[in-house]
Amino acid sequence: MKKLNKNLSSVMVPILLFFAFTATASKTTSVSAAYAVCAILSLIIFATYLFLVKKRSVWFTVLFFSITIVNTGYFCLSISTTLEEALLANRIAYLGSVLLPLSMLFIILNATNIKYKAWLPNILVILSAVIFAIAASPGYSTVYYKKVSFEIIDGVATLIKEYGPLHKIYYVYLLGYFAVMLGLITRAIVKKTTETTTHAIFLTIATFINILVWLIEQFISIEFEILSVSYVICSAMMLSVNFIMHENQRLRELVREKENALKVKPYEDLEINTEQIPVDNEQCEMFCAGVEALTQTERKIYDSYIKRITTKEIMASLNITENTLKFHNKNIYSKLGVGSRKELIEIYKQLNKKH
Repeated sequence: MKKLNKNLSSVMVPILLFFAFTATASKTTSVSAAYAVCAILSLIIFATYLFLVKKRSVWFTVLFFSITIVNTGYFCLSISTTLEEALLANRIAYLGSVLLPLSMLFIILNATNIKYKAWLPNILVILSAVIFAIAASPGYSTVYYKKVSFEIIDGVATLIKEYGPLHKIYYVYLLGYFAVMLGLITRAIVKKTTETTTHAIFLTIATFINILVWLIEQFISIEFEILSVSYVICSAMMLSVNFIMHENQRLRELVREKENALKVKPYEDLEINTEQIPVDNEQCEMFCAGVEALTQTERKIYDSYIKRITTKEIMASLNITENTLKFHNKNIYSKLGVGSRKELIEIYKQLNKKH
């Protein structure tokens, strides 16, 4: 966990410094410089992922690549000197913008443990390619922009656009992804299929930030593309999600290793540091009847206790919080007629010896 906090700090510190800079900067601060900072921060986060994460995911790699490409495109557009350069930079930005929701969708699917058909990624990649081809058509066709011209305003290059008939397809594409992602996250929170509550919060905030910023830019004319900043925030949050996923995966692997070790060595041969607790026949009958009355989740926790799996490992294995585990403990102890985990293990041990 200390390593996790250190990794997150290495990512968040430059981002916080950037926001401190933008909050105190004068109005004469170059827009191009701000885009450059966003692009550099995106690259730092991408590099952090590539060098610090050993087991890299394809979709996380695509996500960080996309955000770096988007912000690089914004920067290149701001310093363009001709219409051709500006259109090329615009295409670069659209390449990242099209791939970004695609990668986020599959990250959310994997993080919420939702199964999907093997053909789904191929279909959505093809759809993304079609949308990108339409968005990249200005300069060759008028289907996306009817007219497009180039101006330099206050030292920043800008495309003056008149939208074409197929421009709304890109809006439908983005809104469709946003709606599906919110639906998946809502489902995961209700059914508790995410790795942790923190995990779900990060996913929700990252998705909402991009939706909110995108909607603001549709209705308010702003010289600076706020999405470039929101993408940096999004990438930092998703990197945090990645670290959390790997931490939980590590804990689950520890649980499996301990379970496999216990399968090899009989329980009777294990040394248990508990005092001998007198057990009468009535208590034994209540204990045995209680075991039969345990729910599926309670039985898993009970089995984990008699295998001496730690509380932290049980929570990671079942994807539950400490409060949820305490709630289950109360029910388990009540049904078994015991007052503690120690007493549970001792009674189980004595019953096991009798049989």
